Amino acid sequence: MQRASTRDQRPTLIVLLGPTGVGKTALGIQLALQLGCSILSADSRQIYRELPIGTAAPTPEERAAVPHYFVGTHSITEGYSAASYEADVLCLLEELFVDHPIQLLSGGSMMYIDAVCRGIDEIPDVDPAIRTEVWHRYETHGLTPILTELEQLDPRYYATVDHQNYKRVLHGYEVCLSSGRPFSSFHTGQAKHRPFDMIKIGLTREREELYARIDERVLQMMSLGLEAEARAVYPHRHLNALNTVGYKELFAYFDGMISLEEAIRLIQRNSRHYARKQLTWWKRDPEVHWYHPEDIEGIENALGRHTYLYGGEWG
Repeated sequence: MQRASTRDQRPTLIVLLGPTGVGKTALGIQLALQLGCSILSADSRQIYRELPIGTAAPTPEERAAVPHYFVGTHSITEGYSAASYEADVLCLLEELFVDHPIQLLSGGSMMYIDAVCRGIDEIPDVDPAIRTEVWHRYETHGLTPILTELEQLDPRYYATVDHQNYKRVLHGYEVCLSSGRPFSSFHTGQAKHRPFDMIKIGLTREREELYARIDERVLQMMSLGLEAEARAVYPHRHLNALNTVGYKELFAYFDGMISLEEAIRLIQRNSRHYARKQLTWWKRDPEVHWYHPEDIEGIENALGRHTYLYGGEWG
């Protein structure tokens, strides 16, 4: 592939996104090799070095072919957030753009991608004493009375938060108590300025095709040793890093609550549900250009609109 001169052009971040199992890894490596750039993973679980199988992290061979960042860089025992990711990616891009004006961000974590593209709202720190008290109330009385108070303190957040997601409910509630302001008041909805252009390429497949790929990939993960990987981290099952599809279901199997066959079925089902959630999230973004992973011509045309990226045909 020939590329036109990039002199005097703003650096460009290509954002390759899509649901789990759609084929981002293979296409991302193909793009990176053709562009001569690195890949920045936007997967909130691939950063954990203990979870390579369950997160479908790039293999050592794939990482040897193309430099990857944010893969296996942290332990599940370390705290990491979308805000931390935003800061780390922006700092890294500043360095990478010096050597190459095109970089590739690839992944499926909605919050991580939004953090880079739009920015994270600054939420005040919570008083540790309040956090301890809120957690004690939750353990003692459950979520119902906290939801009742949250509806009074912040009806806007109450109307949008998933009432079954206790971590998000508790976080919004404790911020209300600690700051004296509604949690939703800190959500500006305004995108932050970025010193680079962005092209968002979304990958999708027909539902039946995508679901079949997801089901097959779960079976492949099991054959690669997902059960053993989950057993190794089972002592840390209370950590937020393990509150994710593939591990929660196997933990229930280890606890004797379900059979292994049922755990596998639930991993497949919950992975399909997550894929649907990802697509719903991104379909609201008019900046995403959607393509089948094999529609190379369409993807080439989308990227070619930024004429300085390509000076000729791919290959």
